[in-house]
Amino acid sequence: MADLARKIETPMDPIVLARLTGGLGDQKMLNRLAGEIGALYTDFLPDVFESETGLPIEVSYQGCESGLFSDLVSRIGSNFSTVDVSLRNWCPHFLIAGGNSLAISLMATMLGALPEEIDVPEERPLSKIELDAAALIFSKVAGVLRSAITVPGGFEPILSTPVNHPDRVAGELEKAAGFALAVRFSIKLNPVESDIVLIVPQKTLLKTRITPPKSGSIGNRASKDWADHLTEQVRRSHVMLEARIQLTPLKLGTIARLAVGDVIPFFDEEDVHVEVAANGHELYACEFGRSGQNYTVRIKDNTTSDEELLRHLLKG
Repeated sequence: MADLARKIETPMDPIVLARLTGGLGDQKMLNRLAGEIGALYTDFLPDVFESETGLPIEVSYQGCESGLFSDLVSRIGSNFSTVDVSLRNWCPHFLIAGGNSLAISLMATMLGALPEEIDVPEERPLSKIELDAAALIFSKVAGVLRSAITVPGGFEPILSTPVNHPDRVAGELEKAAGFALAVRFSIKLNPVESDIVLIVPQKTLLKTRITPPKSGSIGNRASKDWADHLTEQVRRSHVMLEARIQLTPLKLGTIARLAVGDVIPFFDEEDVHVEVAANGHELYACEFGRSGQNYTVRIKDNTTSDEELLRHLLKG
């Protein structure tokens, strides 16, 4: 009886339990599902992307990995951005991650950079403006997946605001997601190649049938509309400005003796010249002033064109 009691009290192996409850598939089945998803993106995402941006891309399936949802998320690279996605009547929570270089190069291209000016960007987090562009990329990735699955009620994916992956905070649904499948494919926008990772709970995927849509049934907006949308996203993004005022030159010995309450005069004696910049790029020449209780600057001249301004601020 003691041995029987110990057997009853011993918790079931989580892998065995997941298999019994439909939350973990065998490798052959998982490879088949991932291959179908990879083929879906290979066949359809280039057409969607080009129809809406005017830019040709190459998509190739890179493989899949099975594991706990949280473990798969932890293996995403640091220079990735992510969105959390829900699709009512299909999956309450899954995740899409994308390499940052794609959003950086796409933003530069859509804002007028010539093909010969595009180079493989440095590995870095996305700026707020670039995260706005990444949101549009993620929406296309989610839309292609939605086009190949049956969802009762016809609901569409709901995406969170993109964040740089190191800044992401896991939610409660993720902690309880159990085993998932990470499907990885690459997108090449010459000369830049970047990975996209789709992480979906296996409990959802094992009950899903991937049915590719009819050709031409997704992605029908004109590239100019998409470009205008992207530009509008940029214009609505917040950018931190800084103002620089030249002070009267002082000798090093004088500077060393400065104390609280000492005053350093401006270099200009009448209209005080101010340079306003963002991300190290000078934007405006201004003059210093005051309005009520607030110190202000009045713009006197633009030092860059509108198009150059947008490009300069991409890394902000």
